Amino acid sequence: MKGIHIFLADGFEDMEAICTIDVLRRGSLDVKTVSISGSPQVTSSHGITVKADMTYEELTAGMASVEAGPEDVMIFPGGMPGTRNLAAHAGLINLMREHFAQGGIVAAICAAPGLVVSQLPGLKGRKFTCFDGFEDYLLAQGAEYICQRAVSDGNLITGRGAGCAVDFGLEILRKLKGDDVLANVRHGLMLD
Repeated sequence: MKGIHIFLADGFEDMEAICTIDVLRRGSLDVKTVSISGSPQVTSSHGITVKADMTYEELTAGMASVEAGPEDVMIFPGGMPGTRNLAAHAGLINLMREHFAQGGIVAAICAAPGLVVSQLPGLKGRKFTCFDGFEDYLLAQGAEYICQRAVSDGNLITGRGAGCAVDFGLEILRKLKGDDVLANVRHGLMLD
């Protein structure tokens, strides 16, 4: 699956989705929003309804196989019950597994590292962060918890929570576009 996609389920965390999209688009990345609810309309955990660019069914229609590389990203925001809805979507989890195995980036924030990313095989020794209380899912697989706003380890990027959404987005941007673009976006956001 080529490109950068952020997956939205009813109950997603507003800041974790929208801030991440905003940061990446400021860095001139083409980010597409994907609703897994069957409808393009998705309602956040705080009652804000957004229209996704496409549904999961539209994204995967005619997709014979996943073709992913280091420039392709699947992004999972947290929020409840959004994260549980993402984690329960069998097709999405299988897509993520194939994507990750081919070297595509998986980025998750808040509860999503614990509930979604933990469904990936081969996480032993991988560094991650997440919302407090969700680390046990990855620790059980031998991953190493790091208490930072955002953590990058190979093709895995994780963030702690809503207040860390800009840092999370910036870490994805750094991975894809490098330090110069990162510096420009940071400056535009007045983070210098």
